[in-house]
Amino acid sequence: MIINTAALNALRVTFQNDFQTGLTLAALMKNRVATIVPSSNAQNTYGWLANVPSMREWIGARVAQNIAEASYTLLNKAWELTIAVDRYDIEDDNLGVYAPLFSQMGMSTSANEEILTWAALKAGFTSKCYDGQNFFDTVHPVLDANGAVTNVANTDGGAGTPWFLMCTKQPVKPLLFQSRKAPEFVSRDKVTDDNVFDERMFKYGVDARYNVGYGFWQMAWGSKQTLNNANYATARAAIMGMKGDYGRPLGLVPDLLVVPPALESAGRQLLNSEYGTAGVTNEWKDTAELLVVPWLA
Repeated sequence: MIINTAALNALRVTFQNDFQTGLTLAALMKNRVATIVPSSNAQNTYGWLANVPSMREWIGARVAQNIAEASYTLLNKAWELTIAVDRYDIEDDNLGVYAPLFSQMGMSTSANEEILTWAALKAGFTSKCYDGQNFFDTVHPVLDANGAVTNVANTDGGAGTPWFLMCTKQPVKPLLFQSRKAPEFVSRDKVTDDNVFDERMFKYGVDARYNVGYGFWQMAWGSKQTLNNANYATARAAIMGMKGDYGRPLGLVPDLLVVPPALESAGRQLLNSEYGTAGVTNEWKDTAELLVVPWLA
């Protein structure tokens, strides 16, 4: 191949198309549990998480419901992935190996979003959310009907393999995926570029800016107890019984059971089987969708 501007432009388009193919092939499991939040700055502050207002009977004048500041700030992180193509491979038209490589580059770009999201969920037992407690905790402070602080749990502890029951059909989901800059394909592929002159390498990359944080803890139950009927029932009842400040029922219904591959069998038995042990009708069949997440392995 003769290396000139036209050839390099065509090659860049080919590599970018391969990248886009890989990007679209990746499974986007994170969208089930994370609200996509656009970001226009280095960080976002989610003060509104601490106090979602509710309707009240209109008696007398209107009452402005001020949003409490939660001081929950999520800093965007920068990510990159770069591939170098040897000039000799271009000159010798030895480019067949690069098509799957750039497709894999696209898949790896999407995979990083998945890895970050599910790692955040798994780390929820030891990572703070907007109220200053761990996302999965037994002492989330909530005001009862009389305005007194009471502690509410969204975990029952345990020491086994973690699993998660969630309500994912609300405007704000349990996790937040904060997107400052979507993945962008970039290149340094001019024959005058230093990397070509010094290293004999044409470079193609992708960069993005985003981060993952925690939304409403009330919408997720994290457990390290055995995944069985009794513990599932505890989790389901807890989410459905969640209340906001001043005893306001949240009306949450869990719809998604998230498990790692190690608990797939237990999850299927719990949600898909017609019968439980000893031939008893399985009362929990179809009460939630099962999502087996390889990133939680």
